[in-house]
Amino acid sequence: MLEIEGIHAGYGQMSVLRGIDMTLGAGEVVALLGSNGVGKTTLNNVICGFIRPTAGEVRFEGQRITGLPAREIVARGIAQVPEGRRTFPNLTVAENLELGAFRRAGANRRRNFERVCTIFPRLAERLGQIAGTLSGGEQQMLAIGRGIMSEPKLLILDEPSLGLSPILVEEMFALISQINAQGVAVLLVEQNVMQSLKVARRAYVLEQGQLVMEGTAAEMLANPRLRQAYLGL
Repeated sequence: MLEIEGIHAGYGQMSVLRGIDMTLGAGEVVALLGSNGVGKTTLNNVICGFIRPTAGEVRFEGQRITGLPAREIVARGIAQVPEGRRTFPNLTVAENLELGAFRRAGANRRRNFERVCTIFPRLAERLGQIAGTLSGGEQQMLAIGRGIMSEPKLLILDEPSLGLSPILVEEMFALISQINAQGVAVLLVEQNVMQSLKVARRAYVLEQGQLVMEGTAAEMLANPRLRQAYLGL
């Protein structure tokens, strides 16, 4: 579904990504792991059209999307839930969700609204509440629900567990598995290695703008370098 080949990208004269090659199949959950500042969000933004790479190509369902405007990439079926949630704090929960269908799946807005309320019953109880008054976990649910409103074929989640309590982290990863079970492919961009490898089929590890490890979740958990560097084992 998603093919990333030889991507180089950065900001001005600063190089961040250096030769990234990745794939993600339909219906897969693939984890992109790495510490803060290694280029994970930059890669997300290249995929979604916010940053134009200096070299390389991104293909989605066999079609080149490199350089397309972000609105066109959303229309093709890629939705990103950015780090930090970025909900509209002065709008209600319902209004935030409605905005998720602005560019894609508008005809199915009601059906997808009900789908989100089924996945996130806490949001269904707070549809009239101002988004900025929600808890951190509820705002994360709202951000993901807004992404689901566009009927994505690929959902990119950037640090969905950031700032959540341990109990909410467990709940969030269970919800990611539930969303994937409905047929949505997920690129899970995380620092939480153990939880990510519980839900992902495959994983890549990014360090200083380059992929240094890749494999199945089981292979990654057994990799002594990853266990030492990220799990402290």
